[in-house]
Amino acid sequence: MRTVNVHEAKTHLSRLLEAVGAGEDVVIARAGKPIARLASLRVARRRLGTLEGRFEVPSHWDKPLPDDVLASFADSPLEPRRDPR
Repeated sequence: MRTVNVHEAKTHLSRLLEAVGAGEDVVIARAGKPIARLASLRVARRRLGTLEGRFEVPSHWDKPLPDDVLASFADSPLEPRRDPR
């Protein structure tokens, strides 16, 4: 993590933003005391397929629930939402 003073930050803002865009954090200090940090707002991209081969989806994953399980939902103490109109 690079630390720069306020004057240097103002003078070289474009360069600092390039460094931040490349993943580096930059601390801005006044009189040697840190007052701010520049950090990237980029969200890391998700990589698909990273769990490939680590688990297996059962063949029955999308079959309907058994009747006794469905009945337990019907007996739920939660009331359905009513239309507020």
